[in-house]
Amino acid sequence: MSNSSQASQRIAALLDDNSFVEIGAMVTARATDFNMKPTETPSDGVITGYGVIDGNLVYVYSQDASVLNGTIGEMHAKKIANLYDLAMKTGAPVIGLIDSAGLRLQEATDALNAFGEIYMKQTLASGVIPQITALFGTCGGGLAIVPTLTDFTFMEEKSAKLFVNSPNALDGNNASKLDTAAADFQSKDSGVVDVVGDEATILGQIRQLVSLLPANNEDDMSYIDCMDDLNRACENLEACAGDTALALSSIADNGVFFEIKENYAKDMVTGFIQLNGVTVGAVANRCEVYNAEGKVEEKFDSTLSIKGCYKAADFINFCDAFNIPVLSLTNVKGYEATVGSEKGIAQAVAKLTYAFANATVPKVNVIIGKAYGSAYIAMNSKAIGADITMAWPNAEIGTMEAKFAAQIMYQGEGSEVIAEKEKEYAALQTSAQSAAKRGYVDQIVEAVDTRKYVIGAFEMLFTKRDDRPSKKHGTV
Repeated sequence: MSNSSQASQRIAALLDDNSFVEIGAMVTARATDFNMKPTETPSDGVITGYGVIDGNLVYVYSQDASVLNGTIGEMHAKKIANLYDLAMKTGAPVIGLIDSAGLRLQEATDALNAFGEIYMKQTLASGVIPQITALFGTCGGGLAIVPTLTDFTFMEEKSAKLFVNSPNALDGNNASKLDTAAADFQSKDSGVVDVVGDEATILGQIRQLVSLLPANNEDDMSYIDCMDDLNRACENLEACAGDTALALSSIADNGVFFEIKENYAKDMVTGFIQLNGVTVGAVANRCEVYNAEGKVEEKFDSTLSIKGCYKAADFINFCDAFNIPVLSLTNVKGYEATVGSEKGIAQAVAKLTYAFANATVPKVNVIIGKAYGSAYIAMNSKAIGADITMAWPNAEIGTMEAKFAAQIMYQGEGSEVIAEKEKEYAALQTSAQSAAKRGYVDQIVEAVDTRKYVIGAFEMLFTKRDDRPSKKHGTV
């Protein structure tokens, strides 16, 4: 490696021991304007190369803030672009470790054009190879587009800054009032950042994520041997119906659930599990969040929210692009209903519906609670393409809750009549059994057996092929 800078140390901590091979170590800036000539720019402020994570090939670039503050000049950008070319030829992920003051002003349009070339490489690579970025220092202005063009973004919790406009440049705001560049804001409010932690945690989490993902969109998924019992009973799974992050951990091999965007739109859970050693993307409604002591920390309304829909849709699109099967746990009774949500809920639900319907990977839906109205249809229902739909015995599936339906249909009748009709309606129209009789549910499974049946369904669907009408791309 070119030096023992922080940039080098991050690469060493990320990759398997002694596996890094540097490319372009001798590259320096060409620019001579603005007294640039006497300034040495070793590696032009970015270390690039390849190595392995748990034996899997990855390409890495790591910006060196000790060289002109890690600014991006012409040759700096060309090194990153070159790395993308190699990654695309060999079909392996690119991991960017960002710590940069942004565009190198001394190099003007040369730097600007090269910067744009990075955007272009990222766009061409999208959906072909996984792209991961981790922010350790400043990532501002046009550089903020780089992590947002990638699939997963990690952010160091204290020192890292992510912004298009700095907090102090926003009308009526300053960093002490609301630090819009901080990891807290970018993970909870904007949803750009997937995982937050200290530097060592982030590098460890990237290693774990890489081991879960395929190397590229044509990789047949490197399976691992499953040491967990395929028929393992998921005791107390019903008690986790409110907090589906816990439910997914229970279903998963060895209880491991890698949650994506954990701090954002907590009413929708997204992340990766393995089932019989195969990576599966999981999407689930959530109405409760439990803390480490097992107490309810937050409650939600079992409705689809704008942020939750976009979070899930983006995740499903990633899974579909990389042929990762999708499991959904459905427990939803309608849509978020506020003046604010009305501005965007229809569009957000359309994105979610489109993402599920458009995905051609194996799709399994388990109805674990309520499944009412068109909100249920949007959550990976059979009508929009779920291959197998399961329901727990006490699941409720229908147009609306029985009590509301009875009140509408028997308006003006006495309370006893309405109560009686509610029971009838629940049995005939909203029970899992009635949905199964009509073919909208394939299997009614006890909660304790969920893991066994879901694994069986995905094994059956392993060779699934599903064509779509010939077109350039959809427009939703």
